[in-house]
Amino acid sequence: MDTFVEREPVTVLRLKADMRGKGPSEAFHILEGRLPTLRGRRFYGAIRILETGPEYYACVERQPGEVAADLEVEEAELPGGLYVRRKLANWQALVDAGLLPGVGREMAQTYWIDPSRPELEFYRSMNELQLLMPVLSRETRRRS
Repeated sequence: MDTFVEREPVTVLRLKADMRGKGPSEAFHILEGRLPTLRGRRFYGAIRILETGPEYYACVERQPGEVAADLEVEEAELPGGLYVRRKLANWQALVDAGLLPGVGREMAQTYWIDPSRPELEFYRSMNELQLLMPVLSRETRRRS
């Protein structure tokens, strides 16, 4: 079930994934290796579909006192605003089967997507991923 949520901006440390190489999993592996601890951290993926292909950033919420340059990553802000959220259980199986992009495409066909903001993946736990599509309104493109 999809729900609409208002989100505040989040300051993150990020690393761009090589989408012609090992992709997001390698970017997260490198990012996690540069952090002093993973405990209590909030991880995100930020995706934009460009004419040249997908652009993906592995992100972690910045903690007080962390300096991006010290960790050899970029600092950025994930924009706030209105999103439609879909909670996905057993998300790793969707990733392994290559089905996660299809979920995003289906949501993009259902809602009025805001192209100025990236699609977000919030890794709530090892068992739950929240896919957050930026939307212009609470209206759908088609009747449910």
